Order: sequence, then C-alpha cells, then structure tokens
Amino acid sequence: MNKLIIIGNGFDLAHGLPTSYKHFIDKFWENLRLNYKEDHIKELVYVNENNFNYLDESINNFSNILSSLQEYSDKNNYKFDNGNYTCKSYSSTGNIIFEFRNNFFKKINKKSIINWVDIENEYYQELKIKSKIKKADSIENDNNKEHSNSIKILNDEFEQIRSLFENYLMEHVTKKFYFDKDPSKANSLLNFIKEEPKRYSESNSHKSCLDEFPKEDELELKEFDNKFYEAYNHREVKKFIEDNKCHNIFLNFNYTHSIDQYCNIIKSSCSIRDENYFPTKMIQIHGRLNDRNNQMNFGFGDEMDTDYKFIENLDDNGYLKNFKSFKYLQNSNYKQLIDFIDSSKFQVYIMGHSCGLSDRTMLNTIFEHDNCRSIKVFYYQWKNENEEINDNYTELIQNISRHFNDKKMMRSKIVNKSLCNALPQDIRFTKKPIHE
Repeated sequence: MNKLIIIGNGFDLAHGLPTSYKHFIDKFWENLRLNYKEDHIKELVYVNENNFNYLDESINNFSNILSSLQEYSDKNNYKFDNGNYTCKSYSSTGNIIFEFRNNFFKKINKKSIINWVDIENEYYQELKIKSKIKKADSIENDNNKEHSNSIKILNDEFEQIRSLFENYLMEHVTKKFYFDKDPSKANSLLNFIKEEPKRYSESNSHKSCLDEFPKEDELELKEFDNKFYEAYNHREVKKFIEDNKCHNIFLNFNYTHSIDQYCNIIKSSCSIRDENYFPTKMIQIHGRLNDRNNQMNFGFGDEMDTDYKFIENLDDNGYLKNFKSFKYLQNSNYKQLIDFIDSSKFQVYIMGHSCGLSDRTMLNTIFEHDNCRSIKVFYYQWKNENEEINDNYTELIQNISRHFNDKKMMRSKIVNKSLCNALPQDIRFTKKPIHE
C-alpha cells in the first residue's frame, strides 16, 4: 500500500536542526546586542543607543533580558514596567531605554516565558479577538475604517515576524549545514520506508503489519503482497511498481531542505536495486526557503473552527489574508496532494508533525478520505531527569482526533501504540565549517 509520509518540525529537530520557534526567539535576544541598530530589528524593539549596557553576552532568551533590564534599572534609577516590558527614565522627558514596537511580537514573547509558543495559533487567537470587536463595534458605531486599520497593523506585525523567521532559518540552518550530503544514521529512518514482501502466509513477525489496517483490507493486502513477492523473486519489481502504480509521497510541512537528500537516496536506490523503495516524491506544501515559485506559507489553516465562518462573513479580506488555503492556490502543490489521495489507498506516517490546529483543514481532508486506511504515529521519546522513558504518543493521537468529525472512523484508522515506533533522534547533517 502506498504511503503518505507527513513531515513536521519534529523531523528537523530529530536531525539536530535549530528550527523551532523557541530556537528562533531565543536567538533573537541572544543577538540583540549585535544587531539592535538594524532597521528590521527596530521594527520589533527599540533600544536606546545611549543606554544599551544591559545587553551582554549572558543573554540568551527573553527571561534573561527582563532580568538584565530590571537589574540595570535598579542600578541607574530607571523605571522598569515588568507588565509592558518598557524601561524609561524618571526624568520629565521620560526617555525610553527599551520598549517593544511590535505588539504581536511582545505577546508571543510573553507566552514563551510560560510555555512553548505556537506563533501561527497565537495569530489566529488575535484575529478572532479583533473580528469580534469589529462586529460588535460596527453594529453600534460603524467604525469599519478603524478596524480595517487594526487588522492591517496585526498583519503587518505578523509579516515582520514571518520575514524575520525566514531570515533566521536561512542564516542559522540553511547556511550552516550540508543538506546535499547523506545525514549520519539515515538508515534508522529509511528502514521504516523500505519496501519488501511481508509474506503474510508464513508465520513471521510481519503478520502484525496487518493489524495496522482495518480487517476489511486484509484480503487485498495479502493478494498485493503475494504479487509483490513473486515480482521480487523474479527481479521484476520495477514492472510490478509500474503496473500497480506504487508510489509514496513525502508531504513536507517544513521550510528547510532536510528531506531533499532522503529523496536523492531513494531515487538512487531505485535505479540500482529497485526492490528497496517505491518511487517517492516530495511535496513541500508550506513553501521552501529561497524559492520564488514555492514561497513560505506562514499563517493559519483551520476553516473547521466555529469562528471561521464568522470571520469570513465580516466581508473584509484583511481578516483572511493569512489563511493558508488561499496561499495553496498560488502553485500546484495542493492539487498534487489531492491527486495522490484520490488515486489509490494509502497509509499515513506521521513523522515529527504535532498535528496541531494550524493545519486542521488539510489534515481533515487527508485523514477522513476513504483512501486513507491507516495512520501510524512515529512519536517523540525521551528520558526525564530520573532516567524514566516518556513519549508523546497520547498527545499526538489526541491532536489527530481533533481533525476527525467521525470519531468512529478515527478510532479505526489510528494504529495502536504497540505497533508504532519512536522517531529516531540521533540523525545528523554535517555542519559546515564556521568560515564558510
């Protein structure tokens, strides 16, 4: 059966790549002492050039800079507002020492102190708040112009962060790793994708693979495997693949180049020993760094949310600007995905995707499709401070459940934990020398 392999940020993190929003936000504060005079940084925060000694090498996150600002204010008799994150002098002029200029950036930093922050989801929460204020106020006061300006400011602030995040990924990921070389221990992941006959008729461990699918698929799976085994023995796998239209898709939600070399390895293997893999292509659905034809799609994608219809009915396109569905229509990626899921039955692999609500519309389309026969989770596993093993399997399937309207269907498609695997965490791309 074909595979749709969904790749998320956890895939990049498993390769040791600093691609999370936390990496991005922490690096912003770590580098602020070096770049606070640059125009794109000034759009986000203001640092008084005559008072910047609180920016030192000890700062590597937002909490650090708050502590440093508090200490600096106490020593120099400045007023530090820990609620608004502003620092001013007590003089009559009230000279500003530090303040945020991008309110949305301030809010996501505030959230990052408490917990991990999802920038796209935070944007949508702000959008919902503004849409309800607009609706209520327009009924009473007809202040549409004021609210159009309000949503423009939010979108402009969101775009500043999107642009900064894209630059961060270019500078600290793309330019610092060799993505055209095989990552170390790549086989620990590729082994899950390799194709070989299961020989269900014999007594072996592969029989458990049948339990990953509904009972109604068992006969078809066995018949397919018998034909595959016969072609395998006669070195006719390539013809078998062509006749049965076997192929897999990497549905890549990341912006980086981390999956490219895996596609190259599979392509090379297919040309040498064609029984190792089914032909596999990649759809980089949310765009690709430094690619004009597949630009970064950064926004929100939950049109199933109860508030979406409300937002849509405001009749103001500013509120729809950053919904992913409209950006999918800028190229053929989404159509390629639909063509794949419509073409034949498939199993979904989840590798490093949190299955959060920011991609809900697309994931619902995939998961509830009749051709989607099974959803197999490759969960994140770690040891706590007491050397106890933990994992996020339950959290992932809870997230997956939110993409189903039909909960009975959901329970029939999700593969139970005993048949799933942890995503390998020790795969690494080679770092480039610092001078490159």
